[in-house]
Amino acid sequence: MPRSVFFGTSEFSVPSLRALAAATDLRLVVTRPHRPAGRGRRPSPPAVFRVATELGIDVIQPERARGAAFTAVICELEPDLLVTAAFGGLLSPGLLETARLECLNVHASLLPAYRGAAPVARAILDGASRTGVSIIRMVRELDAGPVFLSEAVPVDPDETAGGLTARLAEVGARALVRVIEGLPGLQPAEQDHSLATWAPPLGKEEGFVDWSRDETALHAHVRGMHPWPCAFTVLHGESLRIHGAKVVEERGALGVPGTVLAHSPAGLDVACGRGALRLLELQLPGKRRLGPAEFFAGRRIEAGTLLTRGCP
Repeated sequence: MPRSVFFGTSEFSVPSLRALAAATDLRLVVTRPHRPAGRGRRPSPPAVFRVATELGIDVIQPERARGAAFTAVICELEPDLLVTAAFGGLLSPGLLETARLECLNVHASLLPAYRGAAPVARAILDGASRTGVSIIRMVRELDAGPVFLSEAVPVDPDETAGGLTARLAEVGARALVRVIEGLPGLQPAEQDHSLATWAPPLGKEEGFVDWSRDETALHAHVRGMHPWPCAFTVLHGESLRIHGAKVVEERGALGVPGTVLAHSPAGLDVACGRGALRLLELQLPGKRRLGPAEFFAGRRIEAGTLLTRGCP
């Protein structure tokens, strides 16, 4: 059974961590330090830390997973495999040389499309009808290594980035095991670097809703921004998070973009640059997420009310 070291941080990493623990002699898990989270800003462990602890696997949380001292720690474990999945940083060339067999990365796109930190959200924002997972050999350049295995996945028309990420995480874990089982004989194929596209990290300001866009683009925007940073608009001077939406069947120009057309237990219909969007789940600052029936209980929103762009 090959010896391995795993690098990961987020919920996307967890299925690959579990699969690696079952398929190899997992010697160590490397993840990010605890970070402040929630309204109280208390230090919170990464998802990978929680699961590694649950599995009884040694875990370390360096501020910087690089340098001679860190590389020496990994080298002493004599790993056959280094595996990363949503770790949040590149491994140094010296660190990559510590693996006897391979250095593998589980990436949530069909490379060379969507290299970078936010491939799932960017695919949804672009209106992609399919994406997938690639298992690649790690190299010095970000997500540029040759591909051992790619598996395509259709994107559901109403799927959020969070939901699709969870689904791809399971696909990636299974693909990772298939690649490990094929080593050392399995040979990867070089990417066509001329076709590379990029998926930079999301910024909080990208959640702001531009109502001048058409209904299809805004539906993708709400989906792609969920669960973070979430789509935002402003209602009566208060920031309003949009957790769910659907396209309304009407077409054409229905009024000034951002104008409330109607509200009912079915949702809040808002004019876009073309067509309309129905807001299905909403949240005001300091409040819980509410469906339309609960949100509008005791709250009057007249047709003609204008939703605007503003700070979250």
